[in-house]
Amino acid sequence: MATKWGICSAGKISNDFVVALRTLDAEEHQVAAVAARSLESAQAFAATHKIESAYGSYDELAMSEKVDIIYIGSINSQHLSLCKLFLNHGKPVLCEKPLGLNADEVKEITDLAKEKNLFMMEGVWSRFFPVYAKVREVISSGRIGDIKCVMVSFGYPLITNERLAKKDLGGGALLDLGIYTVQLALMVFGGQMPLSVASKGFLTENGVDETSSTTLLFPDNGIAVLTCTGTCTLPNEADIVGTKGRMRIFFPFWCPTHLQILDEKGTENKSFILPKPSQQLNFDNGTGMRFEAQAVRDCLQQGLKEHSLVTHEDSFKFATILDQARHSLGYFHDKELAK
Repeated sequence: MATKWGICSAGKISNDFVVALRTLDAEEHQVAAVAARSLESAQAFAATHKIESAYGSYDELAMSEKVDIIYIGSINSQHLSLCKLFLNHGKPVLCEKPLGLNADEVKEITDLAKEKNLFMMEGVWSRFFPVYAKVREVISSGRIGDIKCVMVSFGYPLITNERLAKKDLGGGALLDLGIYTVQLALMVFGGQMPLSVASKGFLTENGVDETSSTTLLFPDNGIAVLTCTGTCTLPNEADIVGTKGRMRIFFPFWCPTHLQILDEKGTENKSFILPKPSQQLNFDNGTGMRFEAQAVRDCLQQGLKEHSLVTHEDSFKFATILDQARHSLGYFHDKELAK
C-alpha cells in the first residue's frame, strides 16, 4: 500500500520534494493533498503536480483522512506551530530543517511526538545521500585513520531574501545554511557533542547573522571549522582529514553526487547519478530528496518513531550548537531575550 503524503506549504522546497517523490515507485508513494495559506496557491500547486486535494488552510490538511504523513516545507518560524498542529491531529511529520528556531523548540516538538507516539523527523536530507553513506563507510572502516579535521564552507548571496533577512522569520545564514555544516561535522565525529563552540562574525542591521566562522573542538583533538555566509558564493565543499588520508565532498556538499578519497593506495573518485526530474527544480539536486522520503516510508512500514540517521537527539544537538553559535555573535530571538 502506498504512503500517502500531505504537503504543507506550496513553496519552492515543497515543489522539489514532490518532484523527488515522482522519481519513486508510484505504488509506494503518492501525493494525496496539499495545503497553503491561500486556496488559490494550493490549487495552483495541485494543478502543477496533479494532486487530487487542495486546501486553503493547514487545519484542513491536519484533519484530512486522505494522508498518512505530512511534509512541512514552510518558513522556519512556522515549524513549531505546524509540527504541533499535525502531531496533535495524529499525523506523523517530516519537517524541513531547522526543526525549530532553537533547542527549546526542538525539544517541544520531539517531546510531543513521543507523547503522541508518532513518527517525527527533521528533514536533514544530506544524510541519506549515497555519498554520505560512503563517507560513513570509509570512516568506520578506518581507511583514512582517525578523523582530525573537518573543513566546510556554505555560502550564497541570499541574505536580502525576506526569509533570511528577518529575525521574526527565523532568518540568518546559520539557521538556513549553517545547519548543513553542523550536521556533517557531527556525523563525521560519530555524533559526539563538541567540547566547545566558538563563533566570530557579523550581524546585519536586522540583527541576524550575515557571515560567521564557527570552530568546534571534539574529544581526541578533533576540530571542525565551519564557514557560513549569506553574502557571496563560497566553494561549498567539505574536506574530511584523517591520520591516514582524506576525503573531499564536492559541490554541493549538502546534496552531493561526487566524492574523492585519497589514502595510501592513491586516489579514488566515486560518482552517484541522481534521476532526472520530470518537472523544474528550484534547488541543486532536488531529486535527491527521494532518499529521505524512502527512508521515512521504511520507518512507517516498520512502526518506527525515529530514523537512526536523524534522531530526535541529533536534532537537539544541531539546535544546541546553532544556539551557541548565534548567541556568540549576538543574535538572540525575542523569546530567548525574555528568559
